[in-house]
Amino acid sequence: MSQELNNPTSSTPLQPMQPQQPKKNNTWIYVGIIAVLLVTNIYLFTSRSKMSSDLDSSKTEFNNADSSRRAVESDYQASLARLDQLVGKNNQMDSVISNQTGEIANLRKQIDAIVKNKNATAADLGKAKRLIAELNEKVTGYEARIATLEKENTDLTNTNATVTKERDSAVTQNVGLSQKAKLGAVLHASNIRMTPIDLRRGGKKEKETTKAGKVDEMRIKFDIDENRIAESGKKDIYLRITGPGGNVLSNAAYGSGVSSMADGTSLNYTLLKQIDLTTNQPVKDVTIDWNQDSEFQKGAYSIELYNEGYKIGGGTVTLR
Repeated sequence: MSQELNNPTSSTPLQPMQPQQPKKNNTWIYVGIIAVLLVTNIYLFTSRSKMSSDLDSSKTEFNNADSSRRAVESDYQASLARLDQLVGKNNQMDSVISNQTGEIANLRKQIDAIVKNKNATAADLGKAKRLIAELNEKVTGYEARIATLEKENTDLTNTNATVTKERDSAVTQNVGLSQKAKLGAVLHASNIRMTPIDLRRGGKKEKETTKAGKVDEMRIKFDIDENRIAESGKKDIYLRITGPGGNVLSNAAYGSGVSSMADGTSLNYTLLKQIDLTTNQPVKDVTIDWNQDSEFQKGAYSIELYNEGYKIGGGTVTLR
């Protein structure tokens, strides 16, 4: 047994040693992950900054667009205010504005569409500015025309006053006391106006109109100038209205009739109005209303006033 212990060949054979595997190096993996995270963070930060910048830019553009739209709307309202002032004078200025209603309505329709559009582009607002400029140009033209008409009306009033004074003076100085008295006693009408009226609520409400289809009655107003010769008392004023076809409007049931002119010819009149006259004092706002059974037609209506067989004034109004 001792021999077996001393004999190396008889011992348990030794196992060969296995080679030791090297440890894995994870450093580069960690570096890669960190690099990816870093790039991702940079990208997210850059994208967020760009989004914030784009949002600020969008807000600025929106505010600028909204400010431009409100400026255009303000200019438009100013133009409408000028137009409303002209429309207020329309009936007294021989329908100067109503003749161009189609053009004005078209411009307003286009401008309204742009101004009311909250998403109107810069190009749209530019178009609105051009249309407003065109509207203002037309309004300026109307203002000039109305100013001319007002001056002509003033000049005509002054001329009538001069003619009246000259006539009274001529009557006083000319032939025959009886002839002078007769001519001098003839009254003179001025400030003649004819207003078409649309009656509503059974006649309780009145509205001026120039549309023939809506006219229910014609209201004629005028003044009688002071007269130094005519005696105080009741005076007859004959009114004759001639329609677009040249026919005198008349209806015996409403007061129409026939009178005589100073030269002996007949005068078909529409209405007779009796006024109270005081010597050398004017009579203001004499009013006569004319109603008729048939509808009023489109076109021009002329007014003629007569006293003592002489024409003492006239005017026109146009229905459309």
